[in-house]
Amino acid sequence: MRPGPSTDVEKTNAARLLETRGIPYRLTVYDAAGAFHSAEEAAALLDAPADWVYKTLVVLRDGPTAGPPGKPFLVMVPAARQVDLRRLAKALGEKRLRMATQREAERLTGLRVGGISALALRKGAFEVLLDAGAGGLERVHVSAGVRGMDLELRVDDLIVVTGARLVRAVSDAAP
Repeated sequence: MRPGPSTDVEKTNAARLLETRGIPYRLTVYDAAGAFHSAEEAAALLDAPADWVYKTLVVLRDGPTAGPPGKPFLVMVPAARQVDLRRLAKALGEKRLRMATQREAERLTGLRVGGISALALRKGAFEVLLDAGAGGLERVHVSAGVRGMDLELRVDDLIVVTGARLVRAVSDAAP
């Protein structure tokens, strides 16, 4: 795989970030209209196993915290799985967490749901978490920062460039 997209695909900010770091990736437009409805549909359109396609969700602290309110979380989990908020809260030492509403997620990130990407956001604005299951994979697919566009890259590179922390974010039971 060579660094960068093919010449017929417009680069996204996420792709530019990877290029500036010299990180090889593959950029794919799988739904130019952005009409898909779920991460599982995106995986099917990419013809990739749903366990290799990671969606990025915005999770917020819920209720009083011991100190000042913390940053929101960007949590990357496999397309076919759901965040287990109790498990995640326990892993992070938080009392309670909640999923951001679509409106909150879009306001906080400036990106449309379905196109939220830790690679497309200002580093440090969010705490970035990656489900620990990704540690067993060589490569993953994540949003390129635009609905209908995907970046495939090495898990190690994703962790380094986003500063992601591996945590158990989904339940052990498969869907």
